[in-house]
Amino acid sequence: MRAVLIALCLAAVAAGAAIAATGEKEQIHLTKADQAAAKRAVALRTDLGTGAWSGGFVKPDLSAAPTCANFHPKQSDLVLTGVAETLWDNQGFRIESEAQILKTHAMVLADWRRTVLAPTAIPCLRSHLVKELGAGVTFVSFRRVIFAPVATMVQAYTLLVDVKTGTGKVRVAVEVVLVGRNRTELTLISTAPNVAQKVVAQADAQLARAMVARAT
Repeated sequence: MRAVLIALCLAAVAAGAAIAATGEKEQIHLTKADQAAAKRAVALRTDLGTGAWSGGFVKPDLSAAPTCANFHPKQSDLVLTGVAETLWDNQGFRIESEAQILKTHAMVLADWRRTVLAPTAIPCLRSHLVKELGAGVTFVSFRRVIFAPVATMVQAYTLLVDVKTGTGKVRVAVEVVLVGRNRTELTLISTAPNVAQKVVAQADAQLARAMVARAT
């Protein structure tokens, strides 16, 4: 089941990236200061509390994400100046976080309006999620959910799937949280058995607060 969860989370990450930067590719002009700021803003080991967590920083994927026929927001006028990503695992639970810093706050506002708030954003994200699910994984539902007001700009979504195992089916929940604060765009993705989703959602809110507090 662990390997299936990892594959499922990677599919969710690909779709999460699609909602944040679909179609055109932003300009990339990384700076030392904003790279350091991005590394401070992602989920760190100290945020996770006790437990056998393993992982750390991974290389962010800066390639352009797939497009949808009715969802291809402008990105070429945005300038990415900092980016960092972490990946953590703990006995079937997975947490992935990413921080992207844009050159100005106005760029974050524009990106949020064009992508997250666009009426065709959710159908596009859903279509990518369904398309990326592998063998033995059955789509159940995908919907926007209420999330703690950790910032002025915050949206959250939950994907439910049934995963086929040697002993039957296990329902798995993937929560995708998007946050915009000042010049920083944060993405937090958690994957866990659905029976633990309520506890995981509470942990996600605490983790998001910690990330927002450190955001530029």
